[in-house]
Amino acid sequence: MKGNYLGELEELVLLTVGVLYPEAYGVGVMDELENQTGRSLNISAVHAVLTRLEEKGYVKSKMGDPSQERGGRRKRIFLLTAAGKRALEEANEVRNQLFSQIPKIALQFSY
Repeated sequence: MKGNYLGELEELVLLTVGVLYPEAYGVGVMDELENQTGRSLNISAVHAVLTRLEEKGYVKSKMGDPSQERGGRRKRIFLLTAAGKRALEEANEVRNQLFSQIPKIALQFSY
């Protein structure tokens, strides 16, 4: 298992898996990320991140039912794990703690 560091793209993909519950799969994650962030990714990058998140234990996957729209092929569906939820909570907590420590004057701009 890889380290528990959560990179920015990993965090975004992990959040998106949660948003799309219970139907998060590669193309859906890719499309939702672009809709939510305006960030265009290719499917290979999304699959690589999903694989890495599964190796870290932050998501688990299962094969969905075959669908006619996919010519009878099945989708790999991803779900958050308890460790994934904790990783998101910790990342959110760190960001909030750091943001709350910025002096108000540092955020006051007059242009």
